[in-house]
Amino acid sequence: MLKKSIIVTGLILLFVKTFAQTDHQNNTASNESGLVKWLDFKEAQELYKKQPKPFLIDVYTNWCGWCKHMMKTTYSDQGIAGYINTYFYPIKFNAETKDTIEYNGVKYTSTDTARKQSVHALAIKLLGNNLSYPSTVFVSNNYQFNLLSTGYLEAKTIEPILVFTVENVYKNCNYEEFKVNFNKAFYDTTKTVPTIKWYTMNEALELQKTKPKKIIVDIYTSFCNSCKVMNKTTFNDTKLAEYINEYFYLVDFNAESKDSIVFNGTTFKYSAIPNFPFHSLALALTMNRFELPSITVLDENLQALDVIPFYLTEKAINPIIHYFGDNEYKSLKWSEYIKTLKN
Repeated sequence: MLKKSIIVTGLILLFVKTFAQTDHQNNTASNESGLVKWLDFKEAQELYKKQPKPFLIDVYTNWCGWCKHMMKTTYSDQGIAGYINTYFYPIKFNAETKDTIEYNGVKYTSTDTARKQSVHALAIKLLGNNLSYPSTVFVSNNYQFNLLSTGYLEAKTIEPILVFTVENVYKNCNYEEFKVNFNKAFYDTTKTVPTIKWYTMNEALELQKTKPKKIIVDIYTSFCNSCKVMNKTTFNDTKLAEYINEYFYLVDFNAESKDSIVFNGTTFKYSAIPNFPFHSLALALTMNRFELPSITVLDENLQALDVIPFYLTEKAINPIIHYFGDNEYKSLKWSEYIKTLKN
């Protein structure tokens, strides 16, 4: 099955503020740290053991002017700083410190304690040979995911990187591709007329009675930024839209919906499950592996064929849609189907 080829994690509830839709307000802080509540490596790693969150590591030096400017602008932006304080453990790291630092179980020291200015071994570990300042390192997935961004980052530039890290977009997509689509979704003023037909769940279920088709359920929330990007870019591809319109009913299902929905003889409601502040159908459709965004594919009998979690580009979702739409899943395993496409 397709789900075996895609990483699936446990329940993650990301109450993400949609800062990309609001104007940024630069409020210069009263100190050189901006509005971000910076931690040292020891504090961040201790907190991570209790509640995992990504690390945002600001690598700077005392003589770096752009580092100071980034503190006074980007990290003094209320929206950006608030997002970072909520969803990251932010670490401020002087690349020329003489301190011994333990990071992910390994101790690092200065490369030359005798010299006043010498690069720290951990800075080399994080930045490699690209020792430029400021540099920002984003770390997630138990130290397995690392994304390095060198140079000054203004508020608009750091936004997609923050979402990319927090909402696990990296699992199915590279950053450069997501950045392009993020800017299209939130900042492109060009008016485009969607060619794809969207249905509510109740509309699709009603149509299913007289004209059975497979159903694609796009599960999202109002606070999920990568959901918005996926909705406005992935499903706006003309050829993909034409194919989906012919072979599927495409449902946009907001997991925050308050509507009651009868699905396969069971009535599902909002917040019907303890400790799950979303529609209970969202949990059922994702087979108790709720992620944002998620795509669930149902056959003509409303049986779940598969659940695909996290953000998907048009290029990534296209073979998945054809795999089920062309009924290839009935005779080929997903791995075999992919091989036929490559050949």
